[in-house]
Amino acid sequence: MQISPIKGRHLALAGLLLAGAAVPALGQQDKPESLLPPGFDEPTPAPKPAPSAAAPAATAPAASAPSAVSNATYGADAVAGIVTIGNTAEAEPLPTGPVDLSRYELPEFARHSLNKVGVIAAGNTPFPAKAFGKTDGRVLAALMQRTSAPVASRWVSIALRRALMSPLDTPAHINGADFAAERAWLLLRMGEANAARAVVNDVDGENYTTRMLQVAMQVSLATADPGGLCGIADRGNQYIHQRGWALAKAMCAGLAGKPNEAGQLLDQARGGTPASDIDNLLAEKVLGTGAQGRRAVTLEWGGITRLSAWRWGLATATGEDVPLSLYGTAGPQVRYWQALAPQLSPRARAASAELAATAGVFSNAGLVDLYSEIAESEDANTTEGGVARDLRTAYVDGDVADRIKAIRTLWAEATTPRTQYGRLILTARAASWIPADAKVEEPERLIASMLSAGYETKAMEWRSVVPRGSIAWGMLALGDPGAAGPVAYGDFDAFKDAAGKRRAQLAFAGLAGLGRFETSDAQRGAAALDVRIGAANDWTRAIDAAGKRGDSGMVALLAAVGMQSRIWDNVTPEALFHIVASMRAAGMTSYARMIAVEAVTRSV
Repeated sequence: MQISPIKGRHLALAGLLLAGAAVPALGQQDKPESLLPPGFDEPTPAPKPAPSAAAPAATAPAASAPSAVSNATYGADAVAGIVTIGNTAEAEPLPTGPVDLSRYELPEFARHSLNKVGVIAAGNTPFPAKAFGKTDGRVLAALMQRTSAPVASRWVSIALRRALMSPLDTPAHINGADFAAERAWLLLRMGEANAARAVVNDVDGENYTTRMLQVAMQVSLATADPGGLCGIADRGNQYIHQRGWALAKAMCAGLAGKPNEAGQLLDQARGGTPASDIDNLLAEKVLGTGAQGRRAVTLEWGGITRLSAWRWGLATATGEDVPLSLYGTAGPQVRYWQALAPQLSPRARAASAELAATAGVFSNAGLVDLYSEIAESEDANTTEGGVARDLRTAYVDGDVADRIKAIRTLWAEATTPRTQYGRLILTARAASWIPADAKVEEPERLIASMLSAGYETKAMEWRSVVPRGSIAWGMLALGDPGAAGPVAYGDFDAFKDAAGKRRAQLAFAGLAGLGRFETSDAQRGAAALDVRIGAANDWTRAIDAAGKRGDSGMVALLAAVGMQSRIWDNVTPEALFHIVASMRAAGMTSYARMIAVEAVTRSV
C-alpha cells in the first residue's frame, strides 16, 4: 500500500536515491539572526580525509544572457582575502623591484579547510558536523538540486536552514567547495540570501570550483552586492563563457575607478546585443557609480516581462525601484531577498518581510524592529506606519483589552492565508504578554501566535483556562514541551468534532508522531480519520531510517523533500506524521512540536 503523495510532487525522489538507485556522478557540477526566542530547545552538536582536488563543475547553461531566478544558472561572489600585518618597529621601504606575492598570502593555518565548511549563526547551536551521516555526497547534491523551494512549512525551513549553514564534514565523493555550493544554492532558493553568502564566504577563493563560481554569482546578485563579483570576475570569464561574467569584468573595472577600461570591456561584453538592453544598462549603471564614473543611465522597464536575479540585484544595488508587477514573474524567494536588503527602506521591505517570516527567513523580533524603524521615520503616516502604531499599542498600552484589540486589528488586516500567518508571527511576543484568562474569546489565535515564533512556555500558561478538547487545547497538546503521558482519546475525540476533518487529521498525525497516543488509541484514531500512518514508500523509509540513525541534517533535508509545496493544502497527514516522528527520533523534538502546531494553525 502506498502513502498518499503530495499533490504534484514525487515523494519517492529521496527514497529512490537513498535506496541505491544509480546516481550518475554529478561531475563537478553576515551571519543571520537567530529565528528562535531565548530558551527554545534546540538539537546539540565533530574530519574526513581531504577531498580530491577541485575539478570543473557541471557545464554552465548555454544561455548568453545573465542568470535568471527561475532556472539553474549560477555565478560568483567574491571571497575577501585577509592579510595580517604584524607590528614593526619602523616602516619598511616601499619595494622598487618585483613584488613578492608570497608575502601577502595567508599562512596555511589561517586558511579554510574543505574538510568542513559552514558557519554558526548567532544564537543558534549548530547541527553536528556529521548531521548527514554517511550519505554519499553525490546523493546529497542530487537531493539538494532537485528539491523545490520554498517549502510549505516555516519550521521545516528554519531547521533546514540551520542544517545547511552549520559547519559540516564534507561527505565522500564530492569536492568540499561543490558541497558548499549546493547548500548555498538551496538556501538561495529558500530565500536565505544572507545564509547562502555566509556559506560561500567560508570557502577560500583559491578553492573555488566552476560550480562554486556559478552559485557565488547568484549569491552576489541575491544580496544586491555586485562588488562581491570583483575578486573572481577574471576566473569566471576564464571558465564560464557567459555575457554576465563579461559584464561583471566591466562593472568591476568601473568600481575600481577605471572608466576608460570599463567602457571598453562593456562594449566587448555586449556581444552584439543592443546598447538599450536592460541587462547591459544595469551593468553600465553599476560601473558608473565607481570613482570618476560619469555615465548617466536611464532605465525603461516598460517592455520587460521577466524579473531575473541579475535585474533584481543590480537594480536594488543602484537604488532603482523594480516594478511591483515584475515580482510575480519570479519565484517567491525574490520577495524574501527584498526583505533582507539593507539598501531598501524599512517601508519598502515591510510587506516582503512579513511574507519572509512565513517561510522562516524573518523572525518575530526582526519584524518588530522593522516596524519600529518605520514608526520613527518620515513614513509614520503611511499604511505601514499605521501597522507600527497598532503594534506599539499591542505592546505598551496598560489596558489588556486595548492590547488585545490592537492585536486583533493587525490580524484582521490580513486577507490571505499566508499574510494571516505572517501577522500571527508579527504579534507573537505581544500575544505572549497577554495574561491567561478564560474570558478571552478565541484564545486559540493568541496561542497560535505565540507558538508561531516558538514562545511555548508562555503559551502553556493557558492550559488551565482553555476547555479540554477545544482547538486551543489541541494546539497546547501538540506544543507542550513538558508533556508527560499520553493524550486521553476522549479529549481528542472532542477536539476532532470541534476542529473539522482536515485539521483533526493533521493534529492526529502530529500527536501520533510525537508519541502522545497509546498504541490502541493511535490505531483507533488512524482508522477513524483515514490517516494511513503504517503505509510506506521510498520516501517514508528513507526519512524513518535517517531519524533512527540520528542523522538530523538528513531528516531536515528529507522533511523539505516531503513538503515541496508552497501551501499546506498539498501536505498530507501521512507525510506530517513521518516528518514529526523522524525529527523526534533524531533528537529534534522542539522542531517536531512546532511543525505539528503550524500544521494545525495553517490548515484552515
